[in-house]
Amino acid sequence: MLKKNKKAIELLAPAGNLEKLKYALAYGADAVYAGVPDFSLRVRINNFTQETLCEAVEYVHKHKKKIYITLNIYAHNVHLDQIKEHLQFLKTLHIDGVIVADPGIIMLVKKYLPKVEIHLSTQANATNIEAVKFWAKMGVTRIVLAREVTLEEIREIKQAVPKMELEYFIHGAMCMSYSGRCILSKWMTGRSANLGDCTQPCRWKYTEKSPVSTRGDDRSSIRGGQISNLKSQENILEATVVDDMKRFEMDLEEDRHGTYFFNSRDMNLSDHIRDLVEAGVDCLKIEGRAKSVYYVATVTRAYGKIVKALGKKNLPQVIREQQKELDSLVNRGYSKGFLLGSEPEHNFEGQMNAVDYKFVGQIEGKKTVGGKIFNVVFMHNEMFLEDKLEAVGPKGNEKIKIKQILNHKLEKVTEAHGGHDKRFLVQFDRVLREKTLLRRKIK
Repeated sequence: MLKKNKKAIELLAPAGNLEKLKYALAYGADAVYAGVPDFSLRVRINNFTQETLCEAVEYVHKHKKKIYITLNIYAHNVHLDQIKEHLQFLKTLHIDGVIVADPGIIMLVKKYLPKVEIHLSTQANATNIEAVKFWAKMGVTRIVLAREVTLEEIREIKQAVPKMELEYFIHGAMCMSYSGRCILSKWMTGRSANLGDCTQPCRWKYTEKSPVSTRGDDRSSIRGGQISNLKSQENILEATVVDDMKRFEMDLEEDRHGTYFFNSRDMNLSDHIRDLVEAGVDCLKIEGRAKSVYYVATVTRAYGKIVKALGKKNLPQVIREQQKELDSLVNRGYSKGFLLGSEPEHNFEGQMNAVDYKFVGQIEGKKTVGGKIFNVVFMHNEMFLEDKLEAVGPKGNEKIKIKQILNHKLEKVTEAHGGHDKRFLVQFDRVLREKTLLRRKIK
């Protein structure tokens, strides 16, 4: 961790479940954020329970790291009794802070958890000095600034309220709505993003149902989700579109770029970590509780290496190296978000960037069979005996070769596939450590 004014810069990673939490810590996170589905804006792809949350807190503190509990839904009256009960449970744990957006929940946290730090969620949209001063009076100790806040505004806020800790998102998905306070999902499917159940209609693909009219010099049409025959950039087609599952339709104006009209590119601020730290950011936050262990590990490691290189001569080289790693992950194209004062780019085509690697599996330990040491591998995708693999570890990557694969019956096989809970035993040209990840080059 970089020291700034005798205080460490914190790298905060997402933990969608207990396994991802352990990988985040192994790959360099100083702290993690997690929560049970009902109150943490992640209803789906989140299997934390009270039992696993207890285990998570114990595991984090054993490794001398921190854990913040997400409690950032916008509550209705029906939720209040459940929230009070949950706070009573959290009182039995030694958590390091809670992330909250709703003022009412903040009041309940102060009542039930008076000694626990309160971090204001980005959902609360803190974008200015006076808002930060207000939340400070409410007992908030850290502000997770809205993604819409610029670098210059961060400097101004820190100068005006120097005692307030500031946290800022540095990598991950961008919401098309203001800091995630979106009503599309509730409006279109009845499932509220502000209660953690977003169906992401902004990511759906839309195609033309019936053209209404065209403004411009030439008549055009939408084919396969794209405008065709446009001779002028000023041409705008007014049309009715429907999503690919025929769930919802709407009228809109559309230009030559295509039909993913809500779809923002992903945030990547790897070039600006030093700028953020110098501006006064105390905690660098990674988005992605719904992402894979491979994503969490790779992104956490990349930013951890950049933070460690701050103030060193090799910083530009480290940034270039880690940007290659970030490019190896499936993404919607990268954007600097609002940081530099401009509107973030959108991915109007809806395509994911082509990547060079596929995540294959994860090492869960080792086992001796017939006097030989095999690694226990949980498969995510296919792997073949002749594949040239890379082992991705907390410190770096190394090329490895497969010598032998055994299935769960200890039979020799020439390939292994994911999609089930059985483990394979794989003998590599060296024994790999637990929590090493496997990937293979596909290009």
